[in-house]
Amino acid sequence: MRNGCPLTGALSFYVDRDDDDCKKLKQQLENIATKAGLKTRSNSPLCWQLVNRIAIEELEAWYFGDWEAVRAAYPKVSRTVTQKTKYRNSNAIAGGAWETFESVMHGYFKSGLRKVEVARALGQHLNPSRCKSPSFVCFRDALL
Repeated sequence: MRNGCPLTGALSFYVDRDDDDCKKLKQQLENIATKAGLKTRSNSPLCWQLVNRIAIEELEAWYFGDWEAVRAAYPKVSRTVTQKTKYRNSNAIAGGAWETFESVMHGYFKSGLRKVEVARALGQHLNPSRCKSPSFVCFRDALL
């Protein structure tokens, strides 16, 4: 129970932005949820079933927010990646987060980044309280 509301079925919906306008995309998600009869955190903050959050850029931006998790899963990756100015704000990585992430993985994926494999490997090491990706922080805080 939260504020007298059962938590059964509470869930979070997450998408990455790609080239969509964030506010318009979130409104579309809110509208879909409403049509499906779900109470979202935005339209029913005390008793919600679903929270919509959008990653700015791509899910891979979250990895730059917890480089310790990346290094735990892939120890040959450089320790200094996030010290470079262009990687400090994971939501502002130019040229695509997944393409950039693939390029810093130096030799782990000779035939291209295997996104699902990476997500599973990093999921075992990602520390929600340590991750500094702004979109991840927003997602985490919504759930908390």
